[in-house]
Amino acid sequence: MSQFPRIRSVGMAGLLVQFADAMSEPANRAALAFRAAVDSQGWPEVRETSTSLVSAFVSVDLGATPVEALTEKLSDLLASRDWLDAPLPEGRTLWRVPTLYGTDAAPQLAEAAEAAGLSPEEAVAELSQARVRVLTIGFAPGQPYTGELAEHWNIPRQQALSKAVPQGALVVAIRQLIVFTNTTPTGWRHIGQTAFRTFRPDSERPFALSPGDEMIFHNITATELSRIQSTDADGDGGAQREEIA
Repeated sequence: MSQFPRIRSVGMAGLLVQFADAMSEPANRAALAFRAAVDSQGWPEVRETSTSLVSAFVSVDLGATPVEALTEKLSDLLASRDWLDAPLPEGRTLWRVPTLYGTDAAPQLAEAAEAAGLSPEEAVAELSQARVRVLTIGFAPGQPYTGELAEHWNIPRQQALSKAVPQGALVVAIRQLIVFTNTTPTGWRHIGQTAFRTFRPDSERPFALSPGDEMIFHNITATELSRIQSTDADGDGGAQREEIA
């Protein structure tokens, strides 16, 4: 009998529903779909919900709500369908983000390509056409972990940290791509540069992305990136949006 899905308490803050103990597309799909289903129930005791790679968190004051009562509600909802095969939630967006690959702006493209068994040209061709899902938001405000790339992109993080990659850096490891929110040291390899800002504190919508959104990082020239950086006013960095559900 599978040990998943599994419900666990998180102190007095709420309950965590886990669909796996490691990242997989079905488990991420399940977490996203289950969170949307919880939101649609309109349960008055639920303060907010969120997701990680393979889990959904339901925030409830367990000092005011018996844990058994919420566990029963969540168990009934879990039993209502196969969440690993659930459709993704509605209201998602496809983002097409202009990206400069390689050059001095993203100096680890060749190193990452070699780790994936590709030439730099092959790597750019694959990465610029890949359509990846925002698996979760974390580490920094609005910062997306996206994936999953093909298996040969299951490359490890570096043994040593890069001292800093800039805001908007596109980095890769373990079949995932990240767009960095701020200048940050990292063990992920810097392969592309965007002008996309994931966190916009002065905006009505500070987090540009939501889990379940999808992204394509299409290839542009250094001249195009420079033009976008000099004219971008909204933080989209020249990205185009398309409603997909």
